[in-house]
Amino acid sequence: MKSMHIAFSPPDITEEEIAEVVDTLKSGWITTGPKTKKFEHKIAEFCRTSKAVCLNSATACAEMTLRVLGIGPGDEVITSAYTYSASASVVCHVGAKLILVDTQKDSYEMDYRQLEDVITEKTKAIIPVDIAGVMCDYDKIYEIVNKKKNLFRANNEIQKKIGRVVIVADAAHAIGAVRNGKRCGEVADFTTFSFHAVKNLTTAEGGAVVWKDIENVDNEALYKEFMLLSLHGQSKDALAKTQLGAWEYDIVSPYYKCNMTDIMASLGLVQLRRYPEILGRRKEIIERYNKGLENVPVAVLPHYGPNFSSSGHLYLVRIQGKNRDECNKIIIKMAEEGVAANVHYKPLPLLTAYRELGFNIKDYPNSRDLFNNAITLPLHTKLTNEEVEYVIEVFKKCIG
Repeated sequence: MKSMHIAFSPPDITEEEIAEVVDTLKSGWITTGPKTKKFEHKIAEFCRTSKAVCLNSATACAEMTLRVLGIGPGDEVITSAYTYSASASVVCHVGAKLILVDTQKDSYEMDYRQLEDVITEKTKAIIPVDIAGVMCDYDKIYEIVNKKKNLFRANNEIQKKIGRVVIVADAAHAIGAVRNGKRCGEVADFTTFSFHAVKNLTTAEGGAVVWKDIENVDNEALYKEFMLLSLHGQSKDALAKTQLGAWEYDIVSPYYKCNMTDIMASLGLVQLRRYPEILGRRKEIIERYNKGLENVPVAVLPHYGPNFSSSGHLYLVRIQGKNRDECNKIIIKMAEEGVAANVHYKPLPLLTAYRELGFNIKDYPNSRDLFNNAITLPLHTKLTNEEVEYVIEVFKKCIG
């Protein structure tokens, strides 16, 4: 077995992306401008939604969504204990109370029975997490929020029009995923995507939010609200100010600064054009891994089934009969053989920030068990078939 060096998740950038970025640099328009607007249009088209908003991160998209929804102090927002900090930190940013629920046993999806139990009159939103690019059971989540409708107390106009707890999907991993014939983005009330450097589709940093049409809510007005929130509350963006003599603007509220730039959007435009082949290649790699690990004592997250297809973002493996310390040693051994592995995720109650908010891992036994024997293998479109085989061989050797 010839030694190789396998990075965990390098960006897949071609000459096409580079040419598009150079074009932007030469255009003289490098901040939010025509390419960002074009990218928003293409994302909305891809997600089968009326509008998309592109910002500088998925975190900003989630936070601005909570702000559009008027969520703040006195409100509660529920998310999974088994996720990255961003799913939860946005709740803290707006001053709402964070409620964490455990996962189901041996599953990365939140426990829907527990979800139903923790909804109160103060609950304003749920942030389900489409981990590794696999969409959650949104039918079940809608069933729960509709069942609990009588508890809901709206505190702004858009909440009133939705009339129940709002579903804000954390689909950071899941652009291009499908469940029951519907694409990620057209299922939850609002859906946020990440275009960070390690994601399937990258703009280096960046993210997007899309939403389902809401009865009696004007999409243009909603889009404008996001624009105000993401650019200082300024009534006119830089593009609009370039019209002859049109310098005049107003600041309607002291808001935030988290816009996307045209440099980022130009990367995204090409990545989105290439995205069907990127998804196809990820599927090939996953199938190769699945075949190579068939007789190995591991549990693998299923990415494809009769009614769903994931975006194939992460290859999550649980090593049967091993604990966290043993898995950490396996990761070190793999690194010594040139293979970078990772772990997704350390449950939030194990992290200082969330422990200090009063969360205790003892209350989340299923999340703790998931984490206890988890390893993530490299999965990206720069991998050759030979490299995938090498990862499989090294992994098998290292788990003994």
